[in-house]
Amino acid sequence: MNKSRHETFMQAAIEEARKGLAAGGVPIGSVIVLNDEIIGRGHNQRIQQDSVIKHAEMDALENTGRLRAADYQKCTLYTTLSPCSMCSGAIRLYGIKNIIIGENKTFQGDESLLKSEGVSLVVLNNLECIDLMNQFIQQHPEIWYEDIGE
Repeated sequence: MNKSRHETFMQAAIEEARKGLAAGGVPIGSVIVLNDEIIGRGHNQRIQQDSVIKHAEMDALENTGRLRAADYQKCTLYTTLSPCSMCSGAIRLYGIKNIIIGENKTFQGDESLLKSEGVSLVVLNNLECIDLMNQFIQQHPEIWYEDIGE
């Protein structure tokens, strides 16, 4: 997939992150793409839904609905932030093989585990993603550290 496609889908994930932020949540967004089409969107909703599992990737998976295993394996998951242990577990469980990460400067999840399982990771180091997280962490450190389990 060419760079402009990655940018287009990452921009959709960033839009999800901004939705989450506007609703009082953590600005992390995700989209799931199959055959060059977004089939699922989500954003972190832990605060909004008082949930322990509604990270952006989990929300996008939930909003995608049930797929056959073979379809998950053809998907690419775009996320504005490196996936945490929980989200990496779901990625592994459903056999998603391609992950495009907006940034991993503010938080690096289980990238080494995903790579060891044959998952392809591309980190874009997207400045908009980095800025969104840096601003949020500075303004709401207590929410951020709760979100990552610290």
